[in-house]
Amino acid sequence: MKGRYMAYVGSYSYNGKAKGITVYDVNVEKGSFIPRCEVEVDNSSYLVASNNGKTLYSIADEGVVSFQIHENGSITKLNSASIKGMRGCHLSTDAEDKYLFVSGYHDGKCTVLHLNEDGSVGEIVTGVFHKGLGSVAERNFRPHISCSRRTPDGKFILVADLGIDQVKIYRFDEKEEQMVLMDAIRCDLESAPRCFRFSSDGRFFYLLYELKNVIDVFTYETGDRLPKIEKIQTIKTTGKAPLTQLTAACSMRLSNDETHMFCGNAGDNTVTVYDRDSKTGLLTFSCCLPISGSYPKDICVFPDDRHIASLNHETGSITFFTVDYEKGLLIMNGKELKVNEPNSCVIVKVSD
Repeated sequence: MKGRYMAYVGSYSYNGKAKGITVYDVNVEKGSFIPRCEVEVDNSSYLVASNNGKTLYSIADEGVVSFQIHENGSITKLNSASIKGMRGCHLSTDAEDKYLFVSGYHDGKCTVLHLNEDGSVGEIVTGVFHKGLGSVAERNFRPHISCSRRTPDGKFILVADLGIDQVKIYRFDEKEEQMVLMDAIRCDLESAPRCFRFSSDGRFFYLLYELKNVIDVFTYETGDRLPKIEKIQTIKTTGKAPLTQLTAACSMRLSNDETHMFCGNAGDNTVTVYDRDSKTGLLTFSCCLPISGSYPKDICVFPDDRHIASLNHETGSITFFTVDYEKGLLIMNGKELKVNEPNSCVIVKVSD
């Protein structure tokens, strides 16, 4: 393994300008994405790789599509599976790659599917539809599930709903394979909790709000009936810069060593970098800089933690940066790559 990287970029295909997933060889020194091939997926809106790095999953109009990732970085379709609902917007797997969790923005449904040993998608295990009303605002008046993940202890599933401003907590038992509602984190009205991420040790999780434009930091302790969750910090997504009416926090990633956090902001069209204390879980603002594009819908962090790419959905481009943590700088490498409405990106390290 000599540090060669592949990028898999999901794009909408409805206008005929992209097939779905574009596979790129990445030259880190030159900051270039070199197209290798395109793979047909109907409107690939979100991608995620399995934790073992052997399988790639994509949202599609028909549900979910799985691909085997070969040693040289090429991908081969395994299968597709229906989620028996409207198209999803977010995917996640659990630590052991036993289940796939699909979040439904349009119908407010969280769907759990089995994953087979070869990485292909199996049958639906369970699913829940959220009910209720949010505020009278245009977007926040009915359920819109935007992120769902299994907790690191394996006992619960957290489901963020930016339409009703809640993160619901479900107990999940592998024997019964049912989601049982236990409690909810009730967020501020019209805050729109969009996505969250856990630290690998399971002690902290980070919740990003699309409309409130902050990240809340919580401690997490497991429990038999309910986890113990306590908020310990709230920090702005734009750092020291003043918020505007156009600002909408839209993406969040931890570095692989979990010493930094990255946040993308639409409207402002910036990426904010935070230092993270692994002992306390707290974030410290480092920098907030423009991305030379519009609507950073996703941020991908390279395995070396020294480079990131911003997927600028509205301008149809990807910008590649070297991160200087010591000076608090994002240094743009190479030229913007033009891509049709990029939605999500997965970076993997492959052998020569």
